[in-house]
Amino acid sequence: MIELKIKILKRVDSTLGKIAVCLWSAPRLRETGTSSFLLIRPGGIGDAVLLAPAIRALRRAYPEATIDLLAERRNGGIFSLVPEVNNIFHYDVPRELMAALRRRYDVVIDTEQWHRLSAVVARLTKAPVSIGFATNERSRLFTHHIPYSHDEYEAMSFLNLLMPLGIDKHGALPASFLTVPEPVKQRAEALLGDLSEKSFIAIFPGGSIPERRWGTEKFKGLTGVFNAEGIPVVVVGGKEDASAGEIIIAGNYGINLAGKTSLVETAVVIDKSAVLVSGDSGILHVGVGLGRPTVSLFGPGIAKKWAPRGEKHIVINKNLHCSPCTQFGYTPKCPINAGCMSEITVDEVLDAITKLIRMGEAKR
Repeated sequence: MIELKIKILKRVDSTLGKIAVCLWSAPRLRETGTSSFLLIRPGGIGDAVLLAPAIRALRRAYPEATIDLLAERRNGGIFSLVPEVNNIFHYDVPRELMAALRRRYDVVIDTEQWHRLSAVVARLTKAPVSIGFATNERSRLFTHHIPYSHDEYEAMSFLNLLMPLGIDKHGALPASFLTVPEPVKQRAEALLGDLSEKSFIAIFPGGSIPERRWGTEKFKGLTGVFNAEGIPVVVVGGKEDASAGEIIIAGNYGINLAGKTSLVETAVVIDKSAVLVSGDSGILHVGVGLGRPTVSLFGPGIAKKWAPRGEKHIVINKNLHCSPCTQFGYTPKCPINAGCMSEITVDEVLDAITKLIRMGEAKR
């Protein structure tokens, strides 16, 4: 259902979005204050997570300002992990969209990378200052146009949007940048049961498209190896990952929580894990934002832009001649059945997890 909705929105954007952008006149830069900001973030979970460092930098620069977010229902929960945000509105809930548009903001920042409808929404706010990426004709609706590169880590790309405000991005990317609310911790810990006090591996077997999934049987094999060492596994994800989770856990030591937790509760589970194993996904970025060690499996996605940074993160990428093949969220049909992912072996992932666990033990 979500994938169908995304496809429809992309088609609407490519037709009505282009027309709407052309109908609007370019905004005129006006004098303004810096007491109220609106950040627009449609799209998935990963983009929302990697926007958090920019939100934190904005709060440090303007500690008394109001910072509101206009997100989607599918990614809005992430901003409850960012205490610097004052209000969260949902882009795809008409009454909430209208509530955001009725407010008056000094600055609106559209963080969407390519599609045009969010730029139209930014224009509709009538904010004196509007900032956005100059990736296509959408740029004409902003007072400040920011270049965008596929070779830069996405969190840094979002920090670039703050340059017109005089905010320096250097040193603005901390090791962790999400905060789990205390009231949520008890329910998530109850779901973990006895594992709440044990060291476990968190696994996310899903992916936004089949080409980004490593494979249920490989995750099951990985689980069996760790079980032999007495290390349990906890599977996380949405309802669409529940059946894969059952296969991974069947006959093994662990819990399948896929489809049983909210996004914020999933964050609590990941926060308690020793290592998170995931493909290129929003859940991977949640682990990064929480400062947890991760092993990420990359293939179609652009590792330069999306792969985690730092010694606590190991990226496995076969670097086939045809990968990465995804740009602006579009992945072409693969003629070799996502060989970039299927060629990653269980032993490679096992070695990476073991290395991170030993590194963590050595630092205790």
